[in-house]
Amino acid sequence: MSTYTPAVEDLINELAKLPGIGKKTAARLAFHILRSSQEDAQALVRSILRVKERIGLCRVCFNLAEGEMCTICRNSQRDCSVLCVVEEPNDLIAIEATGVFKGIYHVLHGAIAPLDGVGPQELKIAELLERLKQGGVAEVILATNPTVEGDATSLYLAKVVKPLGITVTRIAQGIPAGGDIEYVDSKTMSKSLEGRREV
Repeated sequence: MSTYTPAVEDLINELAKLPGIGKKTAARLAFHILRSSQEDAQALVRSILRVKERIGLCRVCFNLAEGEMCTICRNSQRDCSVLCVVEEPNDLIAIEATGVFKGIYHVLHGAIAPLDGVGPQELKIAELLERLKQGGVAEVILATNPTVEGDATSLYLAKVVKPLGITVTRIAQGIPAGGDIEYVDSKTMSKSLEGRREV
């Protein structure tokens, strides 16, 4: 039998549905909300509802957007000859945070995972190929995650993009900056050796 009131129990159960949030963390968040002011709680609710009402997918790259196009696709200063393919909007945000990449993006919304029933047709691959056929892109950077699914997606994309006469590259994988070689796992070490370049 639960020691929480039904309303608190319901809030904890809803919060526990969020990724990375277990029951204990959900309970801490619920009690934080209970202790906060009515205005703060209402501001949280409004923010959640606003995101659900206003945020959709960019009609060009499928990034998150408020309106038809995301801020990156609306930016005429971007280098449209280099297109970076990522699995999820979070990956795009991580790349943008570096401040290094000045090209454009395409978000697949997943990776090929046959065991989970996710094939190329469930991703935004047809839309990517349509964009590429319109011309203007000289290089496609495959920035999928270094997982079995991410690697499979990269291999598939390389196979379907190369015949279009576009250069296809894959982001380097290996030892992170500041990392110690002695602590690196064998797969990461082998990727680092494979991805070496001349200095």
